[in-house]
Amino acid sequence: MVSLDDVKKLRNETGLSIGQCKKSLEDSDGDFDKARELLRKKGTMAAEKKAYRDLGAGVVSAYVHNTKTVGTMLELLCETDFVAKNEEFSKLAYDIAMHCTAMNPKFVTEDQIPEEDLKKLKEELISQLEGKPEEIKKKIITDQLNSKFSENVLVKQKFIQDDTQTIQGLLENATHKFGERVEIGRVKRFSIN
Repeated sequence: MVSLDDVKKLRNETGLSIGQCKKSLEDSDGDFDKARELLRKKGTMAAEKKAYRDLGAGVVSAYVHNTKTVGTMLELLCETDFVAKNEEFSKLAYDIAMHCTAMNPKFVTEDQIPEEDLKKLKEELISQLEGKPEEIKKKIITDQLNSKFSENVLVKQKFIQDDTQTIQGLLENATHKFGERVEIGRVKRFSIN
């Protein structure tokens, strides 16, 4: 049996419902790390199930750094006005806008990377790996591409306020928490420098 204090602690960490937290703790025999991982996996599955729903609502949020020389406007989309008006949803949009201001991602998702850029990068990597076995080449190329993605693609970047999560993880958690698909729309970063 899981104590109410443990359920409250996990709920405070994740923001998910008491029922979800209790079930996750019971399934993991009270192990917080396993419970968090179970909740993360459930969030990923929930996001995948809702991937094709229409996004008819959302918020526009802006963050301007205290120097007033750099800032970001971001569109965070969801399915209904009910979620869009939620204070936690608005805070998520603001936090992601702040992240974009600090990290300056070039793309929101991998799909936005021009095919010619990907091809050029792969060719460069292949030319550097001549003489290596094919399995090693494939692994190195995959690792290098993932590294580039984590630097330049917003959803692959580690969140600046919690480097144990990626932006994609935040979106999956939001989908799980709000029960609707949550996705980043347009992002525009402005900088004087």
